[in-house]
Amino acid sequence: MGNPIKIVLAGEGGQGVQSVAEILAEAANEEGREALYIPNFGVEQRGGVSVAFLQIGDERVGSPKFQIGDIVVALSDRSVVRTRRYVGPETVFVYDSGIKNIENELPTNAKKVLAIPAIEISKKELHPRVFNVIIMGAVLKATGVVAMDDAKKAIEKKLGYKFEKSPELREMNFRAMERGAELVANL
Repeated sequence: MGNPIKIVLAGEGGQGVQSVAEILAEAANEEGREALYIPNFGVEQRGGVSVAFLQIGDERVGSPKFQIGDIVVALSDRSVVRTRRYVGPETVFVYDSGIKNIENELPTNAKKVLAIPAIEISKKELHPRVFNVIIMGAVLKATGVVAMDDAKKAIEKKLGYKFEKSPELREMNFRAMERGAELVANL
């Protein structure tokens, strides 16, 4: 396949950025691919931005660092500003359309900018806690970085203990991922 796919995910502490990165890395492993995930927590306790760097490839990933992402995801206004430096002419930039007053902060050099109403959809249709899974579904549909079924297996592996206690959570998470994919399909 060639070079690994480079992904940057960013949001406020507690928005589930690191969980999404772990699930994507696990899904890549399910497919027998290589994945390298580096968390950057910043100082969320003081309201900092949490960033996850992820690379997925068919061959061993040589270096954890990269300058430009193929996919950059921003879940808050501050993360939009923080991640602009990772955007290049081939980058797909995904952000939550509910973020206010950031029009002037969005990258102008990206190949594609996708505004996804994940927070709004999660509140109206599912549950506010799964908005990050909606974003993950959108990223999967927009890029094909890993298969949806493998992402579902990875969610099952990460959250299975919670699903056993509350089986409705499995359906809600899977629905959130599918809903995110639908949002991209309709753009």
